Amino acid sequence: MSALTLKIALDLAGQALAIGREISAAPLTVAVLDSGGHLVALQREDGASLLRPQIAIGKAWGAIALGKGSRLLAQDAQQRPAFFAALNGLGQSNIVPAPGGVLIRDQAGKVLGAMGISGDVSDVDEQVAMKAVEASALKADAGMVA
Repeated sequence: MSALTLKIALDLAGQALAIGREISAAPLTVAVLDSGGHLVALQREDGASLLRPQIAIGKAWGAIALGKGSRLLAQDAQQRPAFFAALNGLGQSNIVPAPGGVLIRDQAGKVLGAMGISGDVSDVDEQVAMKAVEASALKADAGMVA
């Protein structure tokens, strides 16, 4: 697979929402971006709060823009807050450095895009994103340090 198509993005978003329901997560919002950082799919469950789309996009955008999952971005932001404050004025979207944004890789490791999820606590958002990507026979890269 060489590109993240609309069909794949919609499948990923649907998978994430289904997983969220299975684990009784709070209402979720899922954003899927391609490798260029363009929004391909956005799904917001009934009951998700007002800023959830922007937060989900910001988690995914940060992962794509900086090349690592948003869990690592959160750690970086704690160490370099001024740098992260400056980043939010540079790109096409704000970066949200909190778990829940994962890179989407093909089986060879090539980055196809990113998924950002917001709605529950960040660890649950990330768990749902990881499971959704992996259920689609792709690799999720959350930036977890082994």
